[in-house]
Amino acid sequence: MTISPYSTMTKRADFVAANAGLRVARPGFVLLAKANGGQGMRAGITVTKKIGNAVVRNRMKRRFRALLREMLPEHGLVDTDHVLIGRENGVERDFTLLRDELLAALGRAQAGKGDPPRSQRGRKRGPGQRGAAKTAAPRAAGA
Repeated sequence: MTISPYSTMTKRADFVAANAGLRVARPGFVLLAKANGGQGMRAGITVTKKIGNAVVRNRMKRRFRALLREMLPEHGLVDTDHVLIGRENGVERDFTLLRDELLAALGRAQAGKGDPPRSQRGRKRGPGQRGAAKTAAPRAAGA
């Protein structure tokens, strides 16, 4: 049994912390990279239910695990958390195309060139924040 050069992230707090890091979007996935303060190279995968049923999500996760096993030891960032977030067309993309996209995304992350932050449009509001939906008049019963 060989020892992996990276460890797997399992705690939600680690994924949430990585979300504050560098974001590099590609057609098949989004790569999040954030320095983890000397905890070594770590990787995590997340695929939401919006992507498809369990069979589709698990296939995508298997493909991402294979990509990470192949690419992270040589091209990953040292002492950094890497999170791959699956996108809808990622499961049907050619594997060599995904490999090239991951290599390009890791290169951009290494250079510190992330994509601009996502817009806040459509995001859920936290407690105490008022929006147009909360200030509108309530609908009449039976309407």
